[in-house]
Amino acid sequence: MIRLLIADDEDLLRGALAALLGLEQDLVVVAEASTSTDAVRLAREYRPDIAVLDLEMPPTDGLRAAEEIRAELPTQIVLVTRHARPAVLRRALAAGIRGFVPKTTAAARLAEIIRDVAAGRRYVDPDIAASALTEDDCPLTDRELEVLRAARTGASVAEIAAAVHLAPGTVRNYLSAAMSKLGASTRHAAAHHAWEQGWI
Repeated sequence: MIRLLIADDEDLLRGALAALLGLEQDLVVVAEASTSTDAVRLAREYRPDIAVLDLEMPPTDGLRAAEEIRAELPTQIVLVTRHARPAVLRRALAAGIRGFVPKTTAAARLAEIIRDVAAGRRYVDPDIAASALTEDDCPLTDRELEVLRAARTGASVAEIAAAVHLAPGTVRNYLSAAMSKLGASTRHAAAHHAWEQGWI
């Protein structure tokens, strides 16, 4: 049996997916989570073979949860997303994620992908892979990305400065540069844009 953890913040989708996958002879859902924090906690507790994680899941996201799980456990990860951003795919592959599928994937097909991943293979949706090959590179520096990542939580400049160990004036300069490059009117808009592109 392939033991699964299903994590999605949308209760109806998570419940339906768990029920449909549970009908498969060789799959068993051992835990369900509605947040990225719970996904990591339940993965530690149940040690599933595969975790099927929603990318857009609070309080961080499915990719961050996947990185935490992979750092501690042999659990393989399949990321499911409504917004298939190519830069996220690159980060996911770099983090060792074995499956990357859109939410439009049928449950029966997802079951096949889960079996492939359990057998040591990798699956990336072909449309996402094609987009990844043609996407523009990120125009932001690592430091600009770092301050935007901290800004995404709604933190003040002082809080961002403390989080990234920089002076508030330096943080303002990085935020201003990032906003300018992205054509964003606020740091929150710039952070959201960078997140949507999969850069943070």
